[in-house]
Amino acid sequence: MINYVKQLQILILALGLSIPLFAKDYPAASFGAKNDGVTLNTSVIQSAIDFISENGGGRLVFAPGVYLAGSLYIKSDVTLHLEEGAELKGSANPFDYVQDKHIGWMSFIFSVKQKNIGITGPGVINGNGFTVATNMVSYIQRGLVTDALSYDRPDAANRPTNIYFRECEKVLVAEGTQKDPACWNFVVDQCTDVMIDRIKIDSKAYWNNDGIDIVDCERVVIKDSYIDASDDAICFKSHDASKIGQDVVVDNCTVRSSASGLKFGTVNRGGFRNFKITNLKVIDTYRSAITIQAVDGGLVENILIDGVKSYNTWNAIYLRMGDRWSGDKTSTLNNVVIRNVYAEIPFDKPDAGYRYEGPVEDLPRNISPSSIVGLPDWRIKNVVLSNIEIVYPGGSNPHYAKRGTSKQELESIPEMHQAYPEFSQFKELPAWGFYVRHADNITFDNVKLKIKGSDYRPAIVIDDAKDIDLKNVSIEEPGNKNKKEIIMNNTTKKGGK
Repeated sequence: MINYVKQLQILILALGLSIPLFAKDYPAASFGAKNDGVTLNTSVIQSAIDFISENGGGRLVFAPGVYLAGSLYIKSDVTLHLEEGAELKGSANPFDYVQDKHIGWMSFIFSVKQKNIGITGPGVINGNGFTVATNMVSYIQRGLVTDALSYDRPDAANRPTNIYFRECEKVLVAEGTQKDPACWNFVVDQCTDVMIDRIKIDSKAYWNNDGIDIVDCERVVIKDSYIDASDDAICFKSHDASKIGQDVVVDNCTVRSSASGLKFGTVNRGGFRNFKITNLKVIDTYRSAITIQAVDGGLVENILIDGVKSYNTWNAIYLRMGDRWSGDKTSTLNNVVIRNVYAEIPFDKPDAGYRYEGPVEDLPRNISPSSIVGLPDWRIKNVVLSNIEIVYPGGSNPHYAKRGTSKQELESIPEMHQAYPEFSQFKELPAWGFYVRHADNITFDNVKLKIKGSDYRPAIVIDDAKDIDLKNVSIEEPGNKNKKEIIMNNTTKKGGK
């Protein structure tokens, strides 16, 4: 898989960078676009895009200044190029945005069923999301828009994303800053041959501000980028049971999130196959650095995650099988390699002080371990954890929350197969380092678990597992030299022992 994905990365790089090479430049000002931050340029910019697409393609170039607009549609063979100091800013009026009939969502910038499209240059795409969302709340309260205002916020489909590309081929998004969406920031849905390179995302203006969502796409590279989000930072989704996301490379990115840093699912109706994630840094993140889920009837297989550094993040690794929206399909999670990971878990809430923090939920519980949790009949299979070091804070208190390790206590942990999958969903778990349940052929190779203060729980608990291989597992806990740190229940080691 590794050699194949390396070849794929080179191929996609060539495809992506070829998009604007022979394109003609068209200044946005020559079509009458105003950069005063006041004039609404929607029709002018759209007319320019249409003209360029119909006349052989090219770049629509935005010189420095602020260009105000509502929903825009990028057409085939057109690249929006924002020079240094140029800002494409979303209108504050929700009625200036289109809810696309094919997609069912609003967006500032759309492209639907187009080829050879791009957004390049060091400028800024500013969704003006907080203002748009709060204005939408006002419209809903006045009866101008129908919306249940669940959780006191408009439905996601009634808040514009910054960018939504659907069923496009040969996509290049390079350089520049994307900021302040009203919903998710950048959605790439059922697209092929996608290059995302050297972008910066500041996605903390409102609720549900995911950074990048890759949905049912094939041949994608994300590299050398920084994502700061109030929801998942890099999230792979599969919305269509007949589709699958596959052949994806992520390299040399830094992420921060008030949800998860790197996430497979939710949703995963079709699934994910052949992914390679390398050189990922996760900081100040509320949920997990790495989350891999198979809970909606899709498959997850052939995933390589190699080289993760995680600091001030509440959970390192969470692998989960579930039966949430599976219907008559069977979810699978198989062939995952996670290696060369260093993580430091804080005691206090890691995203405290941000405008939109992750919720204080699923309490009481002490600090949660990394987990690999399947279901009795849908088991996680063939996982290798290699060269892993996780440092925990310790200090867990059995008088606050307690979970014992007797056979009866372990088997009483609820399955929660239909619950929304998050590392904290089980509340208290019986281990401080790793918890494994309903899983087969799991290998721990050179795994170091360290804890700064004592914990009433053992380091590792494995329940209902087969062919477990513990090689070079190191556990450091001060003041507990005689404590049994590895508990197994209804479990066989590799070789049948």
